[in-house]
Amino acid sequence: MLPKADLHIHTRCSDGRLTPVEAVELAHHKKLSALSVTDHDTFEAYFQAIDKAEELGIELIPGVEITSLFRDRECHILAYYFDVETKFFAEFLSSQRVARRERIKGIIKTLNKAGLEVDYDEVRAEANGANIGRPHVAKVLISKGYARNTHDAFIRYLSTERLGDIENTYPDFKEVIDIIKSIGGASILAHPGRMYSSQEINEFVKCGIDGLECIHPSHSWEMQKKYTEFTEQNKLLLTGGSDYHGGKEQAYTHVGVVSVAMKHCTKMKRMTDQRKQIVDLKK
Repeated sequence: MLPKADLHIHTRCSDGRLTPVEAVELAHHKKLSALSVTDHDTFEAYFQAIDKAEELGIELIPGVEITSLFRDRECHILAYYFDVETKFFAEFLSSQRVARRERIKGIIKTLNKAGLEVDYDEVRAEANGANIGRPHVAKVLISKGYARNTHDAFIRYLSTERLGDIENTYPDFKEVIDIIKSIGGASILAHPGRMYSSQEINEFVKCGIDGLECIHPSHSWEMQKKYTEFTEQNKLLLTGGSDYHGGKEQAYTHVGVVSVAMKHCTKMKRMTDQRKQIVDLKK
């Protein structure tokens, strides 16, 4: 069996249900050679799981899914192989967490106007110290009987279409791409098939994105083929992963199945190693 990697998974540090150590143990159980925990706007999981990863022989790739704006829409940029010791990046992500809290407050106001009794303190308690996000709002909606499950909560109340325009202070995607480069990392456009037209993806490329997340549970085989060919034609990096948010009992659905060959990690690491040599890294 060829060595594989899952480069997109979430833990309790943001809106997943696995602990960082459990994520690494799962990767080992699924015979993955590498894993990247890409929690929303935090890479705290890396520090919590690195010792277990080294013990089990799993390459734990520094990763984070950064929230930004593209044409006034929420846009997610994945960052990999960056310098984990940079204070500059830690401070930037701290400001991101403030932006996430303010956006959640805006979402709650919208739900309140629609007649739903939801309080920010309830959602914060559901997050339990993790980076707060819409899945935590969904859990409160479920507990109060407004929705049957998370999928139902998003369809009824929490989708971008349902929520409409909610003010936020996330940075422009071009700023995020530049920040990732300044800390020696690789910038990857997350799950493009769900979000962007071909013309819009070309705009990301013109602005310096390093690659696309070609392999994702939301991508059909035709989409995967299309984006793989696009990365080859444009000399971009290719990544992929399960985007798993659940716990141990459901982890056999996508983890270890929706993955990429290790050669893509090797290519990305080689590129970021070179970048670290030529960029004046921000500390």
